[in-house]
Amino acid sequence: MSNRHLKIAVPLQNGKVSGHFGHPDFFSLVSVDASSREILGEALRTPPPHEPGRLPLWLTEQGVNVVLASGIGQRAVSLLESQGIEVQTGVPHLSTSEVVQLWLEGKLGTGGNTCDHTGSGHRCGEHTL
Repeated sequence: MSNRHLKIAVPLQNGKVSGHFGHPDFFSLVSVDASSREILGEALRTPPPHEPGRLPLWLTEQGVNVVLASGIGQRAVSLLESQGIEVQTGVPHLSTSEVVQLWLEGKLGTGGNTCDHTGSGHRCGEHTL
């Protein structure tokens, strides 16, 4: 990591990492000093209304460098990465402070796509943002 501040976005549902990136209650935006790996602050933000391609743009506007997500479609990952945002998927359903601390320590493991969005014919790999 370079000597700069990072902003980490974590989609939340009921206070824990959301099972579906595109439909959280809030995003926790955590500011981190990259050199000291110290958390500088956290803000909760309500995401914009759901429409294709909007979340990656909105997160870029918020100054986000890293997204820690559980379930997320490949199109969303591609859109985020095209904005220069690092994406880690398969994040466990823990609190923001827990997942950010694990990420800072290099101990945040990844699992499979844990999308819990159920619906007729929904498949996360095809879901667009």
